[in-house]
Amino acid sequence: MKKIVADRNAIGACGLYCGGCRKYRKEKCLGCHNNEKATWCKIRKCCLDKGILTCAECDCDVKECHIHNNFIGKLFSLLFNSNRAACISFIKQYGEQAFAEEMTKHGTMTIKRQKR
Repeated sequence: MKKIVADRNAIGACGLYCGGCRKYRKEKCLGCHNNEKATWCKIRKCCLDKGILTCAECDCDVKECHIHNNFIGKLFSLLFNSNRAACISFIKQYGEQAFAEEMTKHGTMTIKRQKR
């Protein structure tokens, strides 16, 4: 399995860090931007259509975006304790490379949801 390395190009359109994903590290997935089979992902399509790497570059408020906050995203968030909106906020505040470094430091692909 590949080692997790900080690479801004391994950030998925939705804010997940592909570089921390087990499938990506086992080379069973190409990651968000190189996965031509991911036509089902509306977030990826939106970012490609706008010519941006992630939702962090979009003018929309990620918490209000119906594309980012779809059923699949909410289900993923619940199953994997993921907070993609927090990931996008982190990228907006500190930049893509800092986000990649943070995810690499913690060995994860997402910022975890806070328990209520």
